[in-house]
Amino acid sequence: MGLPKQLQGLRIPVVGAPLFIISNPRLVIAQCTSGIVGAMPALNARPAEQLDEWLAEITETLSGWNRTHPDRPAAPFAINQIVHKSNDRLDHDMAVCAKYKVPVVITSLGARTDVNDAVHGWGGIVLHDIINNAFAHKAIDKGADGLIAVAAGAGGHAGVKSPFALVQEIREWFDGPLLLSGAMATGGSVLAAQAIGADLAYIGSAFIATDEARASDAYKQAIVAGTSDDIVYSSLFTGVHGNYLKPSIRNAGLDPDNLPESDPTKMNFGGGESAKKAWKDIWGCGQGIGAVKAVAPAASLVDRLAREYAAARARLCA
Repeated sequence: MGLPKQLQGLRIPVVGAPLFIISNPRLVIAQCTSGIVGAMPALNARPAEQLDEWLAEITETLSGWNRTHPDRPAAPFAINQIVHKSNDRLDHDMAVCAKYKVPVVITSLGARTDVNDAVHGWGGIVLHDIINNAFAHKAIDKGADGLIAVAAGAGGHAGVKSPFALVQEIREWFDGPLLLSGAMATGGSVLAAQAIGADLAYIGSAFIATDEARASDAYKQAIVAGTSDDIVYSSLFTGVHGNYLKPSIRNAGLDPDNLPESDPTKMNFGGGESAKKAWKDIWGCGQGIGAVKAVAPAASLVDRLAREYAAARARLCA
């Protein structure tokens, strides 16, 4: 099965992962005009009415870019929808996405046929993120077009499976669009993802340390200074296991090496401030940050990934 048109013609096979709290129109636009799919969570727009303003900004800016850069048009953008039952904004945010005919919708924490049907109705595609093969089957059975395999080491909510095992098991039965997430911050990692069977890489944490990202300077500098040793895997903060920066946990007065477990029933992704609070001072991050050496514009990061991707291909083909 070939890739849908929304995922074709990219400068490099990369989708910028939607970063809760951090992604905003400025980052999405910079990613898209650099030639990769840019993405943000719908819930980052607060209050809910801001989502309409943000999607207008993104679509109008990208249309303007395409008029003035016909030789290198912008890549499509994606909006992440949290499908968990606690998200009381889902119907509103889906209606706004329908208004702008969002080309790619990324669904998380649940798969719903009605959501997939709605996206297909306006001509978009749905990519669903999963952490194991069982969830992958459920997502496709409910109408998702493609999968995002969230392997060990990914930032934020992440699984524990090796990317080699996870991609291999999915590829035994699924030949559609497959993205791989987990500790990728170099062009060589992008090529490696393709080598084991994925179509595209899904990169998030490296984009936190960019000029456009809506993260604090301390958060960005912690990523620049950090390595995989500075990442801890815990369910405490949202009820779902994820990877976080140890310095932010220490700053919150907790011991990152002795964190209690939480209860999945405590998950809350509603439209109020409670969902935001858990992420404000505890910084999600993946294990690939050792490759991030400085805060830079998103375009510079994409340039680096493109150079490294080409160099890795040349090296292997030599």
